[in-house]
This record gives sequence, C-alpha cells and structure tokens, in this order.
Amino acid sequence: MTETSPATPRPKTRIQRRNTETILDAALEVFSAQGFRGATLDQIAEVAGLSKPNLLYYFPSKEAIHVALLTALMDDWLAPLRAMDPAGEPRDEIMAYMRRKLEMSREMPRESRLFANEIVQGAPRMRAALEGDLKALVDEKAAVIAAWAAAGRIAPVDPHHLIFSIWALTQHYADFDVQVRAVLGPAHDPFAEAGPFLEMLFERLLRP
Repeated sequence: MTETSPATPRPKTRIQRRNTETILDAALEVFSAQGFRGATLDQIAEVAGLSKPNLLYYFPSKEAIHVALLTALMDDWLAPLRAMDPAGEPRDEIMAYMRRKLEMSREMPRESRLFANEIVQGAPRMRAALEGDLKALVDEKAAVIAAWAAAGRIAPVDPHHLIFSIWALTQHYADFDVQVRAVLGPAHDPFAEAGPFLEMLFERLLRP
C-alpha cells in the first residue's frame, strides 16, 4: 500500500494576495483606532471594501486577523534592535537604534498603537512572543550594552532600562500623537523637533 503525502497548499493567486493585504491594512486601521475589543469584522470588511463573507474566506475570525498583524509587526519591531552591532562604536550603535525607533514612530504610527493596545490589554495574543523572542533579544543586547559600560566605552547605565527608555521616548510620539500636537500647536513638527532633543539627551547620558 502506497502512503500518500499531504497535499502541498496551492500558492495564493495575485487577487488572493491583494485581498489579503487589503484586509490586513483595513484591520490595522480599525484595530489601531478601536483596539481589539472595540473592533468588529463588519468594520474591517467595510474599510477593506469587501463583504463580510469574503473577508471570512481569508481569515476565520477577528482574532486570526489580529494575530497575523501582530506576528508581522513583531518582526518589524525587533529588526532595529537586532541590527545593533556588538563590534560597532557603542554610542553610534545605541544612537542609531534610537533614531530608527523614532523614525518607525513617524512612519508606522498605526502599528505602534496596535502594539500598545495589545500590551495595555495584558498581551493575551502576544505573551509568548514577549516572553520568548523579544526577551531573548533584549537580554542579548542588554549584555552587549553592559559589556560596553564595563569597558568604560559608555557611562555606567542599566542596559534594560536604557532600552525601555528608548522605547518610551520614541513610541510616545506615535501613541500620543494627538496630545503632542495639541500641546505644541500646528506650527511644530514633533518628530523633527524630537530628534535633536533625544540625540542630546542620550548623548549626555552615555558619555563616559
């Protein structure tokens, strides 16, 4: 008797790829504004310009869409930290990481708010990733920063809290964009002004 191998999934057609991307972009818009609990499949379908049954052909549930977004986002979120080079100049590497995080807040505000909403709700769909890949990478880079400090190449600093501070001080401009712009007024560009300030702040903090 010959064993049959599992059927290989057919690759998506161009239309299927386009519709999947459309659904995920619409879901990002809805989730970042409403949070997971406030978002509905009807809202996502409406923003995507698709019927709800058509949407459900691609994703079986609201949670499946949310998980797909968060999985992709985690890869994007970790990339700048992965790029921190242990062989590089310490302050240059840390400052480059800070600049990229601020740039991501400018370029990807919806993604930042999606991530923040998930964390505020207790990370029910991301806890494994936070305690796995994210923690492992942060611990790895924290060890690099600690070694730089021990060698006198940067000022003594708690490496984990340095990374947390970079997250807080850059993602604030995406997550609290309305508040920042309300306080500064329409004549200001928050990101253009934040860059030099954060450069000065971290340069002074890290200088041996």
